[in-house]
Amino acid sequence: MSEIVYPPVIKTALALFKALNIRFRLEGTEHVPAAGGAVLVSNHVSYLDFIFAGLAVHPAGRLTRFMAKKEVFDNRISGPLMRGMHHIPVDRDAGAASYKAALTALKGGEIVGVFAEATISRSFTVKEIKSGAVRMAVAADVPLLPIAIWGPQRMWTKGRKRRLLQRNVPVTILIGEPMYPKRGDDYAQVTADLQARMGELLEKAQREYPEEPTGDDRWWQPAYLGGTAPTPEEAAELDRKESEERAARRAARADAERREGDAA
Repeated sequence: MSEIVYPPVIKTALALFKALNIRFRLEGTEHVPAAGGAVLVSNHVSYLDFIFAGLAVHPAGRLTRFMAKKEVFDNRISGPLMRGMHHIPVDRDAGAASYKAALTALKGGEIVGVFAEATISRSFTVKEIKSGAVRMAVAADVPLLPIAIWGPQRMWTKGRKRRLLQRNVPVTILIGEPMYPKRGDDYAQVTADLQARMGELLEKAQREYPEEPTGDDRWWQPAYLGGTAPTPEEAAELDRKESEERAARRAARADAERREGDAA
């Protein structure tokens, strides 16, 4: 597979992080397979997570093909980059195609990146995850690689102003031991175990983070550590309301298009 776009993007990102004095803590790189497929499963705290999750496997000389919503590929700026890096578009109305593409990549020896929470966690804890990552790993006969990212939420997360050029932000990336699910396993239990491992990694990253917020900056700290981020229950309610509003907007657009079609 030709890699014309991905390496320059990584070099550019690393140069920018150096200029901004982003201080990395990257642990567990020995768990990244030197070759062969794997499903990289990351928590999701910011819009920048795919960049940092991709850097997790960089020391091993690997690249990650992330599964991302189709809208990112439709964007005139991010779209060409995503396609050039051979990431995998996910169309929620045609999920079978993206699943097949991911399996093809895994069986071809690629690392496929998944944000199993589907959306950014407003509570900055690991939300309930679906069994898709586990089923994909089993179908391709590859390991699951859980990771946790902490710090990028300070630069750009849901409901907060972008601060992409913020300097001196520590970023923690912890890679856990691989899991090897197999056919016949209880997928629900394996998924629960995966979520628990991700939660443990994230809590470790949070508790050992070199900075502690004060005053108004406590928004980026989870509630269980004294921050003002929503609790998991409050975050779930916010997500529910957002989902309902999004569905209402889609229905309104569809109705408007139907009316235009009837009038034409």
